[in-house]
Amino acid sequence: MKEPKQMSVSAIQNGTVIDHVPASNLFKVIQILGLDTIENQITFGTNLESKKLGRKAIIKISGVYFEDEDINRIALVAPDAKLNIIKDYEVIEKKVVVVPDNIVGIAKCMNPKCITNFEQVTTRFKVVSKKNVSLKCYYCEKITDQENLEII
Repeated sequence: MKEPKQMSVSAIQNGTVIDHVPASNLFKVIQILGLDTIENQITFGTNLESKKLGRKAIIKISGVYFEDEDINRIALVAPDAKLNIIKDYEVIEKKVVVVPDNIVGIAKCMNPKCITNFEQVTTRFKVVSKKNVSLKCYYCEKITDQENLEII
């Protein structure tokens, strides 16, 4: 009996690999990082087996490195994400995401009466819980929890 053929995503020479993204949040991470609007080569896989997450996604972005501020924004939807910084096909640095203390312009306030939902006002939240992400709106003080978190 033949061994099953092992298929893997090719290595990148220089860039960033984002691993341990929950499979269901792959496209949210792509949106948060603005990867849907860049010209660089992007390879992603989803519904890959993961001992930690059950099913995970991975994103490889060629020639792109992120600032810590950008990396930490993805913590809202991928709190266990790990980033590998690649130079000449080698991992030169590993980064772990951290939920920031404040979130600006990424999430929507769940309060339909909040000014941010009917005026041209950038959303602002204070993070009140980093474990099960909860955000307190700067304007109306309503708490938006992880289940109601909507990325804009």
